[in-house]
Amino acid sequence: MELIKKYFPELTQRQLEQLSALDELYHEWNEKINVISRLDIDNLYEHHVLHSLAIGRVLRFKPRTEILDFGTGGGFPGVPLAILFPDCQFTLIDGTGKKIRVAQEVCQAIGLENCTPIHRRGEEEKGKYDFVVSRAVMSLPDLARMVKKNIKKEQHNALPNGIICLKGGDLQAEIRPFKNIVQVSALHDWFKEEWFKEKYSIYLPL
Repeated sequence: MELIKKYFPELTQRQLEQLSALDELYHEWNEKINVISRLDIDNLYEHHVLHSLAIGRVLRFKPRTEILDFGTGGGFPGVPLAILFPDCQFTLIDGTGKKIRVAQEVCQAIGLENCTPIHRRGEEEKGKYDFVVSRAVMSLPDLARMVKKNIKKEQHNALPNGIICLKGGDLQAEIRPFKNIVQVSALHDWFKEEWFKEKYSIYLPL
């Protein structure tokens, strides 16, 4: 939690309480349903919570923004982002029912009312959203094809509606089809921990 406070000092007491509760909840649920690698669960705040919150560095979502977390797994990046942006509405989808159950239970336990986890595959999602967010679910061209139908036409944020996703490693092949419009940011510019080297955010307007 000290990492979160370091990079997001503006968080309210309520937000800090919700984020603090994630440690015990995810440890407890991970014993029943493996949503985070057993070797990685002790790095929850650095590798999962802070990583998810990097999307909030790309764009400060305006109130009433609607966001789809595509392939959320156990709730990342959607749950931390819903805590960070309580005036926005988050829908979290994943094709694996037991992972969605973890996200549902976590949201209920911390009273996160602006976050709705649903067991649903991406191609079945019919809703319209301002932004789609994800963490390394599939290649960017495949993701763009899948969610283009879900992006609203009306704009009200500082960036045009589209995709914001988190990726690692060499991205050249993925971004080549969009090289004139895609924006890639190095997370290590924001978060100085070693783990964030070669981790990136990608913003693609759609």
